[in-house]
Amino acid sequence: MRRYTIFILTAIMLVLAVVAGMALPVDADKKTLGAPMQELTAYTTLPAETAAILSEVYERENKIRVNFVPMTPKEILQEIKNDAVSDPTVVRTVDIVVADSKILREAADLDLLTPHTSEASDAVKDRFKDEFDRWTGIWYDPIIFCANRDYLRTTVDLPDTWEKLSKAGKIRVGITDFLAADASANLMFQMIGNLGNAKTYEILSGLHPKVIQYAKFLSNPVRQAGMGEVDVSVAVESETLRYLQNGYPLKIIYPADGTSYLLTGFAITTTDTTRHAAAAKFADWLLSDEAQLYLQTNGFYFIPTNPQTLAYKSFAGKNLLLFDNRQNFSEQQQREFLDRWIKDVRLK
Repeated sequence: MRRYTIFILTAIMLVLAVVAGMALPVDADKKTLGAPMQELTAYTTLPAETAAILSEVYERENKIRVNFVPMTPKEILQEIKNDAVSDPTVVRTVDIVVADSKILREAADLDLLTPHTSEASDAVKDRFKDEFDRWTGIWYDPIIFCANRDYLRTTVDLPDTWEKLSKAGKIRVGITDFLAADASANLMFQMIGNLGNAKTYEILSGLHPKVIQYAKFLSNPVRQAGMGEVDVSVAVESETLRYLQNGYPLKIIYPADGTSYLLTGFAITTTDTTRHAAAAKFADWLLSDEAQLYLQTNGFYFIPTNPQTLAYKSFAGKNLLLFDNRQNFSEQQQREFLDRWIKDVRLK
């Protein structure tokens, strides 16, 4: 029954949205005819499909168009640096940023963001937001163990920690190449930051002989586990939930000794009062059930940071043990970590 909970909640919210739309006075639409639609510009690292869903729904429900501009983290930081003019009469080009929390932290440290707090953002746990309200996390996507149910019937020793998985006997493991995806590389970096260098490479060395193939995409390890090509995959939860909803025989195991995650958040950059208010309204909407359930309807399953939402309460793993993700490894350090994995693990 648990796997259908998300769909039931989605159906309820969509019905309420339709009813609310039908209840609007006819004159309300007439008044807006011919009036220019307010627009916001949002720099983002979101996939194009995810951004398009959010933009389309928000425009339809709130009559405000959010123009997402896809960029790399480096491009976002450079653009908002360029945009941060000293003249307060100049309106900034970008109004809001929706991106990985790492880039938001960097922008906050450079004093490029304008604070925003509300009832919704106040409910978010401190670990998922800036202490001065300059940015707030919207959702996160943890790394989990994705096990084939047929395999689980053959074992009584559930691999529920990184050490157990690395030391398990006859087991086939799926994982995304650490050089192929941010979520996978982030796993290595957060493991090093929380478990230390020696322990991390010991675990990765133990996993290596069990890995059937280092995948190039985040979805492949989940598919491999679902098809029985591997017994357990190290995967992002969002992809695992998508395959579960499609009927694949999988079980999610949350690592008892902690796990990494990618946190997506928002930060408002505009200093214009009117545009700041509009950006704040959109930011609070991102923290709502409506945004999450429209994403789920389209096959995107993330854990919301707002504990007041039904979407948050529907996730079984919302209280899983998370690594501290605030390590500030330089690009040089990250390259050295990956080079060491290639030399001491992958090519051995």
